Amino acid sequence: MKDNRKRAETLTIRLTKAEKEMIKKKAIKTQLSVTDFLIATSLRTEIHVAEDIKPLLTEMKRIGNNINQIAMKINAGAFHSADFSEVIQGQRMLYQQLLRIAGGR
Repeated sequence: MKDNRKRAETLTIRLTKAEKEMIKKKAIKTQLSVTDFLIATSLRTEIHVAEDIKPLLTEMKRIGNNINQIAMKINAGAFHSADFSEVIQGQRMLYQQLLRIAGGR
């Protein structure tokens, strides 16, 4: 990571003693200075921000409420057999969307 660029700016951060030691150890392990290590890892790390998952969470809540109501009716003996494959598939799709948003996949 060494090059001829002039480093004229500073950045101050606060860490616990343990955090500072972990960063130092990782920098030594990678054979980089702490500065080069922090620059390399922070610029390589991609940050994913979930834009607006409220509608998705609202839909998951609705489906969850419906599942609870169905379970209560089954337990009360209102009906005995039903095919919930569509409900399960819908819940699975919403869950996968949430995972993709959270993980940036």
